Amino acid sequence: GPDLKPLFDAILQEIPCPTVDVDAPLQVLVTTLDYDNHRGLTAIGRVFAGRIAAGQSIARITRNGEQRLESARYLYVHEGLRRVEVPAAKAGDIVAIAGLQEIAIGETLTDLEHPVALPVIQVEKPTVRMSFGVNTSPFAGKEGRWSTSRKLRERLYEELRHNVSLQVEETNRPDTFVVSGRGELHLAILIETMRREGYEFQVSRPTVIFQQDQDGQTLEPYEEVHIQTPPDTVGAVVKILGKRRGEMVTMTDASDGSVLMTYHVPTRGLLGFRYQFLTATRGMGIMNTTFYRVGPLAGQIRARSRGSLVAWETGVATTFGLKNAEQRGSSFIGPGAEVYQGMVFGEHQRPGDLDINVCKTKHLTNMRNSIRDIEIRLTTPQEMSLDRCIEYLGDDELLEVTPKSLRIRKHTLDRHARGQQIRRA
Repeated sequence: GPDLKPLFDAILQEIPCPTVDVDAPLQVLVTTLDYDNHRGLTAIGRVFAGRIAAGQSIARITRNGEQRLESARYLYVHEGLRRVEVPAAKAGDIVAIAGLQEIAIGETLTDLEHPVALPVIQVEKPTVRMSFGVNTSPFAGKEGRWSTSRKLRERLYEELRHNVSLQVEETNRPDTFVVSGRGELHLAILIETMRREGYEFQVSRPTVIFQQDQDGQTLEPYEEVHIQTPPDTVGAVVKILGKRRGEMVTMTDASDGSVLMTYHVPTRGLLGFRYQFLTATRGMGIMNTTFYRVGPLAGQIRARSRGSLVAWETGVATTFGLKNAEQRGSSFIGPGAEVYQGMVFGEHQRPGDLDINVCKTKHLTNMRNSIRDIEIRLTTPQEMSLDRCIEYLGDDELLEVTPKSLRIRKHTLDRHARGQQIRRA
C-alpha cells in the first residue's frame, strides 16, 4: 500500500546492487561440467564481464596459470529447465559453452587479447570410498543389461566427466574399481543411477579415507551435522551421537517448538547413522551434513552389534523355513523369494552370523491338517532400501545391485570356507 512505499524505498537503497561491465574483457568462471555425446564437453558458468559469441575464439586459463586456445563452438543459456542455443551472451548471464577440447572446474575463459584470470574454485577431496566390482553371485546376469567389467569401467569413467568430486582408481583385479566420493549419499546416488540404467554389479561397505600429516600422524575427516528434532527425542539422538564420538557445539530451541543441534562428528561415526536417526526420531528428525575439517583420530567407534542370518543352501524360501528363522532374528525376505548359499536374508538377534536353511519344507505324512498349516503366520519382513542396505553392510559382506533386486551376500559364499577363515582369524 502507499503507507509502506517509503519503507520499501529505504530498504532498496540499503541493498547493494552488483554492477556488471559489458565492455570489459571477457571473464567466465567455470563452476560445473557436463558432457554430451554429440557436442562433447560442456562448461557451465557465469559471465562476470564482457560479451561472448558462438564460434568465438577464447583463451582458457588453467588452474596452474597456463593459457590455451579454445573455441566456443556452441553457446546456450538456461530458460527454466531447458537449454536454449543463442548467438551471444553478455555479463550477468549463466551460459553453457559446448564443444571444448578440455576444461576443468575453477578455470577461467577469457579474452585472447586481454586475458584476466578469476580466483580458482577449490573442489573438496573425497572422504569415503567403496569398491565397485562385477557381480559374481550365482544369480549374475539374470536381471541386468550391462554386467561386464568393460561396461562397468566405461560407465564409471564417463561419470568423471561431470561428477567432479568423484574419483575412480584401478586395482590389481581387472573387474574391481575403487570409487571415492563425498559421503555415503554421494555414492548411493551414483549406485541408484547406474541401477536404473540397467547395470548389474556389486559394491562393498563404505570406508573412510584417512590421511597422514607431516609428522606421520593419522588424520580423519570430520563433518558438521545440523539436526532438527522434537524435544522428546533429543535424549535418544544425543546418546547415539555420543557413542559415535560426536561433539555438541550448540543446542537451541526453534520457534516451532523443535530443538536445533549442531555437532562435529567423525565421518566414521556417520556411517550407518542415518537409519538409526530416523528410527530414534520416529521419522520426524531432519539432518544435514557438511564437511568441517580434517583432524586427529577420534578413537574407536563400535561397529554393528548384531550378526547376519545367512542362507544355508540355494533354493526358494518357504514359510516353514522362515518361521524357524524368526526365532533367531528378523527377516528381509518373504516366502517364495529365491536365495543362494551365502546370501544374507535377515539380521541375527545376537552378535555373530548364523547359517539357517530357509528352503526347508515340512515333512509329508499320511495325516494332513490343513487348518494347522494355515495357522503359520510370518512377521512382515523389513523393507531394505538402497541406503539401508549400504548402512547395514559388514566388513565381510557385499551388496549385489541389479535393476530389479538388492541382495546382501558374504564375500565367501561357501559356509565351510567361511568357517575356516573365521577359525584362522
